Order: sequence, then structure tokens, then C-alpha cells
Amino acid sequence: MFNGVGITGYGTYVPRMRIKIEEIARVWGKDGASLSKSLNIKEKTVAAYDEDSCTLAVEAARVACRNVDASKIGAVFVGSESPPYAVKPSSTVVAEALGSTPNMTAADLEFACKAGTAGIQSALAMVACGMIESGLAIGSDTAQGRPNDVLEFSSGSGAGAILVGKEKVIALVEATYSFSTDTPDFWRRSHAEFPKHAGRFTGKPAYFKHVAGAANRLFQELGTKAEDYDYAVFHQPNGQFPLKVGEQLGFEKEKVLPGMVTPLIGNTYSGATMIALCAVLDVAKPGQRILAVSYGSGAGSDAFSLSVTDEIENARQPVPVFEQIKDKEYVDYALYVKHRRKLKSL
Repeated sequence: MFNGVGITGYGTYVPRMRIKIEEIARVWGKDGASLSKSLNIKEKTVAAYDEDSCTLAVEAARVACRNVDASKIGAVFVGSESPPYAVKPSSTVVAEALGSTPNMTAADLEFACKAGTAGIQSALAMVACGMIESGLAIGSDTAQGRPNDVLEFSSGSGAGAILVGKEKVIALVEATYSFSTDTPDFWRRSHAEFPKHAGRFTGKPAYFKHVAGAANRLFQELGTKAEDYDYAVFHQPNGQFPLKVGEQLGFEKEKVLPGMVTPLIGNTYSGATMIALCAVLDVAKPGQRILAVSYGSGAGSDAFSLSVTDEIENARQPVPVFEQIKDKEYVDYALYVKHRRKLKSL
């Protein structure tokens, strides 16, 4: 479908600070062990006081583009629901940081947690039709959560970047399919600081319907099934949903686990599917196939079928995702609320 277009580079950034779910629960008088088990999340990343979704995006982009001439990047898309500015793009900041020329397209995208994969689709189309040589898509968030809300126990920070082009492709894009409806399971109104959600409504009629819907339509389009893939990557609002939807689609647990980062860093929103896909690219071998399906509340999913090439051996990121995750420093709840600016008198 895309005539040789695919992923040519990738990179991630995982903040060093962590807070354990049990530490958050301690402050609110909740059963931390029970919460951690129900969410299948042990701890989550905490962006530092001087970090935001834009700085995270820059770090991931520098890794993804380390071996390319930035002047050949014709488009930069940054997907996030926690941008540092209400009106001012992060994409131009990333482009400047990479040393790109002004002769390019730059745009910020927002579709809850699937804004990053929407950027991949845009870059794919622009490269495939000849508008640009290569395009960069980034999913980056410093996810928000109201104190003592379930989101505070699950939302983390992180970024994943995917470079798309035609030369030295490490994973060919065989097809992509999107499934979208007006399902308001999660939202944040203008000027509101924290998002709201519809509780259990976010599961069956929202996440599962859209992820399975996009995956099944992609299967129909390609004539494939779960057995044809070596890895499956799904958006990870918690550590339970990806395993459940994988089972529903016919995937063995072992095909989903290589990309399961949320139990160790939390839900990084727009970065979640991107970081998980990068974790799989860290270990995938030539000839293997990857299914990747994002999810964004509101609601929609983007599904991708990828075929890994021999070039993967020359383009893995220097520090694999799970090695990045090991480099950490724990903070208590007081430092956590300081760094995430939840103390409003500051």
C-alpha cells in the first residue's frame, strides 16, 4: 500500500524519577497493594520540575534522528494532550532543536492518547505521495491526574518518536486502518486543569470496541490473523487492558508482553503506544511482523501492520526502552506534587 515506506528510525525518552503506587495510596489512606494489583502498575514516571511534553519530545526526537540529516525531514508532528502552551506549537521547537530547515511542515496534534500515531499516518501519507523525503511523528505527555483520582495512580510521563521514510527502512508499513466514533469516555474542558472520565464506561464501549474494531478491520484488509504476527502492541491505559484485548483478538500473552511498559512507568498517554512499539523494535528480528494499535479517548484507534527488515540490526536505539526504565530514582509524594506543580501556591 505504501510502496516501500516505513519506519527508518525510532527513539524514546523516559524520565528518571519514579513514584510507587503504594506511596500515592499511603497519602490517601488506600490499599496500595490492592490498587497496584488491580491496575497492574507498580510505579510510574514523574517528569521533573523543568521537564514538559515539549522537552520530552525533543529528547526522543534526537535519538530517533541521530543518524539522519535533519534538513531532509520535511514534516514534524507532535501529538500531546499536555502541551506547555495553549497557543504555540511544540513541533517547531522540536524541529529547531534537531537543526531542521524552515522548509518543512510542522503541526501539533491532539486526539487524547492516539495523537502520536495520527502523526505517523500523516507522515506516511506525505512520504508515500512524494511531498517529503521523511517525516517525524512524536507522542509525548506529562499526563495529568486529579489528586486521589484513579488517574493519579496510573498516569505517567514519557515520549516516543518514529521517523518515517523510504531509505533504510527498518519496518515496512504494510497497511494502516483507523476506527473512530463519538464516544466521550474521557475529556478535559477548556481551562480545566485535570481531565474527567466515565469510569467503567472507558472499558467495553470505549477502549475494547475501538482497539478490536481497528485491529479486526486491518486483519480483513490484509487477510491476516493473530497467528501471522510475532508481536502485538496495544495502547496501555493500565496493565490489564492490553492483555485482555490481546486475548480477545487471539494473541498469546507472550506476544504482548515485550511491549508492556505501563506496569513500570504508568500510562504515558500519547507516548504509550509509541514507547511500547519502540520497546518491540528494540528486540524484533528481520522477517518478523508487528501489529500496533493505539487508542485515544473521544474515541478512536489507529492500527498498523509492520514487517521488520534486515536494516533493524543497524538502527536500534543506543539504550533500549527497558534499560532506560532501569535507570531510576524514587521520590515521595511531597516531591512528586512539587515536580508536577500540584502545589498551587508555588
